[in-house]
Amino acid sequence: MSDAISILTGIGSAPVRAVPIDQDQWVQRLDRRAVRQLQSLLEMKNGFYAFEGALHVLSDLGTSIEKGLLEWNCNELWRKCYEGLPEDSLFFAEDIFGVPFCICNEQVARFDPETGAFEAIASDIEEWSQLILDDYQFWTGYDVAHLWQMKHGPIPIGQRLLPITPFVLGGEYSVANVHAIDATQGMRYRASIAAQIRDMPDGAPVNFRVVE
Repeated sequence: MSDAISILTGIGSAPVRAVPIDQDQWVQRLDRRAVRQLQSLLEMKNGFYAFEGALHVLSDLGTSIEKGLLEWNCNELWRKCYEGLPEDSLFFAEDIFGVPFCICNEQVARFDPETGAFEAIASDIEEWSQLILDDYQFWTGYDVAHLWQMKHGPIPIGQRLLPITPFVLGGEYSVANVHAIDATQGMRYRASIAAQIRDMPDGAPVNFRVVE
């Protein structure tokens, strides 16, 4: 076990599911290459929150009040709203703004839900864990999460802080520009933004509505 994975799981919350990962469903229903990447992380802790909830690592099956990896990666939940998502991409964590981290092409990538673009950021989960530890403020949105919760209280389970004015359209990374919303609803809403701006030139007007 790498030091980075051990440290990251160690500073996280109690496990979302205090039981081992469900090997039968885990192997049968998820991409095997992605499973191999994630196994070392979730065998240490089966889902957790860290940095005052700014980082959320999903458990295998979730609970009655939050989704797990299998449900979150179901095509019908939100993935179908984005055209061309690689079938073998496995979304396993999210920052405070609901920006997902995923395993894609055997690398760890960050997926921008407002543009539909992937950015490879680490070669494996060990490197990703070290990346988070080295600069958690940047990778998790910790500063905004901390300030928002100082004002509004803990972010409810299953919700993330969605920008009122999308970041891709110039919205600020600030408490004034975010509000708590169901994570699934937030992904579906931003998929509509990504679809609108896909073929638009820079500076073209985009119509969007604020989700309450």
